[in-house]
Amino acid sequence: MPVYSMGIWLVKPGREDDFMHAWEDLARRTREAFPGARGLLMRDKDVPNRFISTGPWESVEQMKEWRESRAFSEGLAGIRETIEHFEPHTLEQVAGQD
Repeated sequence: MPVYSMGIWLVKPGREDDFMHAWEDLARRTREAFPGARGLLMRDKDVPNRFISTGPWESVEQMKEWRESRAFSEGLAGIRETIEHFEPHTLEQVAGQD
């Protein structure tokens, strides 16, 4: 069963557009280095500078490889200046339908 990466991002007020562009760059780098990788970025309608990202991975090992990759570190470098806080998580599905 796949595992999921999830990030909770608190963006500096006024930097939301910069963050979204930088996140898209991270997603592009990820797709280039890990063909088939998918991800979503969602914005909290109640807290407009809070974003949630998520995406499936084949295994914990593949996700670990991504988090240790150049694509991730270089993509994250572009995001760091736009955020106040970042919480990465690793999730497994325990119920629901595919």
